[in-house]
Amino acid sequence: MPYDRQKFADAVRATLEPNIFNHSLALEACMGAIYDWLKLQGQLGPDEPAREDWLLAGLIHDIDYSGEYKEQHPTKTREVLAGFGLEITDAVSDIVKAHSPDLSGRQPQNKAEWAIYCTDSLTGLIVAVAFVYPSRKLADVKSSSVLKRFIKEPRFAAGTRREEVAKCANADGLNISIEKLIEICLAAMQGIAAEIGL
Repeated sequence: MPYDRQKFADAVRATLEPNIFNHSLALEACMGAIYDWLKLQGQLGPDEPAREDWLLAGLIHDIDYSGEYKEQHPTKTREVLAGFGLEITDAVSDIVKAHSPDLSGRQPQNKAEWAIYCTDSLTGLIVAVAFVYPSRKLADVKSSSVLKRFIKEPRFAAGTRREEVAKCANADGLNISIEKLIEICLAAMQGIAAEIGL
């Protein structure tokens, strides 16, 4: 489904705090990069959602994480978007719900849903690593540094849901090693560093 990204981005910006908006942009970039890598590897089946759906889900996944719907996140995405005159497909809605199965009841069922589930909190870890550097810039971050913090320093960025991220390696899920996932997502976030102030 073609969509006007700017209208969705404006809705997300208007609804969320700046740091969560930047997180949404980061996850959007990661989702697109994971899709591209999987396609290059020939690992996307014919039933996978379109790339646009992956991107849109990443962008809007937290839009109901504020205001009256915060307690029901992530099940009120459509209601919030309706307030802006925007609609999404069932595929996008399912991807969004899959990023938080404990709250939505939607377990990941395809690559797109596994991608958002495994990557959601990884973006925060990558940002936290950038903040350790004097420059506070993503350009200075190496994937090996992120991997080291992920594996050997569980107290670093303790909010990172490491068990969820690590499921990226599951053969029946993304089937991407944690090393490769970090590499893909770091590069994607470095590509939009100026946009997210890093």
